[in-house]
Amino acid sequence: MDWFLSNYVNNIDSKGRVSVPASFRQVIAARGIRDLFAMRSLSLPVMEVGGPDLLERFERQMDTQDPFSEAYQDLALFAYGDGAYLKFDAEGRIVVTDFIRSHTGITDKVAFVGTRKYFQLWEPARFEAARSEARARLLATSPGGKASAGAPE
Repeated sequence: MDWFLSNYVNNIDSKGRVSVPASFRQVIAARGIRDLFAMRSLSLPVMEVGGPDLLERFERQMDTQDPFSEAYQDLALFAYGDGAYLKFDAEGRIVVTDFIRSHTGITDKVAFVGTRKYFQLWEPARFEAARSEARARLLATSPGGKASAGAPE
């Protein structure tokens, strides 16, 4: 499988390291990703993490803009100035830096959440709340309500 799928909560150790879930490491290896790139979400208190394709999506948007325009400068500042590389250690761990903690509220645990082509780092309680809210919105807008969305009756 070549997608980041599911969610996992892992503990952060005393040195600030957390193990990336094995299934996510398998996707990273299958894609040949050497370095992970992390950037702050614009709309959520999460970090979006992926390979070069995560950064390339912003570069494609930048390529459509006048390089002297405010839109170009905003994209450049966001993609390059508000991102960070994450390195794996030999055991498949990354360091949860202050850069990550300040945006997400993560303290001692991290929720790794798959979003197909990249994954997110969440503070676990915030993830649970957001997941519940998303499910409620989906149920409210789905034809037939709860039954058609797969909810038990």
